[in-house]
Amino acid sequence: MSEALHHKFNTILIGVAFSPNLKNNIFEAMRMVDFFDCKMIIVHVGEKTQEKEDKIKALISGFSEDHEKVKVIWKQGNPVEVIIETAKTNHADLIMLGAIPREDFLKFYIGSIARKITRHAHCSVLLLIKPSEDLRPCNHIVVNGLQDEKTRQTILDSFEVAQNLGAQKLTIVEEISHQEVKVVVEDDRSLLKDTLIKEQLAKKEDLRVQHILEDVPEDLKYGILIKTQSIFGKRGYSIGHYAKVVAADLLIMNAPERTTFLDRIFIQDIEHILSELPTDVLIMR
Repeated sequence: MSEALHHKFNTILIGVAFSPNLKNNIFEAMRMVDFFDCKMIIVHVGEKTQEKEDKIKALISGFSEDHEKVKVIWKQGNPVEVIIETAKTNHADLIMLGAIPREDFLKFYIGSIARKITRHAHCSVLLLIKPSEDLRPCNHIVVNGLQDEKTRQTILDSFEVAQNLGAQKLTIVEEISHQEVKVVVEDDRSLLKDTLIKEQLAKKEDLRVQHILEDVPEDLKYGILIKTQSIFGKRGYSIGHYAKVVAADLLIMNAPERTTFLDRIFIQDIEHILSELPTDVLIMR
């Protein structure tokens, strides 16, 4: 394997609240900083007090002797605006946010503030469902392989992420809408036609993804089991369900366009995932 390590992220920003998850969130961010050998910015939107400052200093003490590596910013204002603007000003490549558990603690969703940040951030966003004080291995990454102009770069970036996180398996999922089949199954003949069309579509999608994989540098593929998987269903929902069924550790998705018209695509494709996170989700920009 090439000794040159690829770094997708150079500056990671995490917005923190003084909640029970504070320690776990900061520890997750510090591990990401280690994995990507990058800088970290901790942002608290609210009043700065000596007690809060001491608490954060205690959590990050001993993490790095390089004072340039960790910066703590205190600001008051609208949380969404503050975090997005601070990320831009400090050239952050990644914003880390925590999910909210539902009452049964088995399902997680994104709150309104995190949802708005996810939709309008200029950079990638990592959504964590179970931030932990202890290291959580990332063994299996699922990546969207849908036909979109951003997919090629997302797949290339996902291999850099996989290498930095030490993932052993990466599955590229090609979501195919049932509308593309256009066959109403009523009897054996129509069932056969439906099956043949699905096989043709799956082969076409797989060939498209294989062409993308040819462009991935060999050192980024090293040590990773690569799999492609075609699934039929509603975009967003299908890949989220798949990631949950295979117990993936991370789901990587294209970022939606941030325009009024294409915002509908965000709602259709990403909303399913944000409303019930199947695992940690990385929205790649």
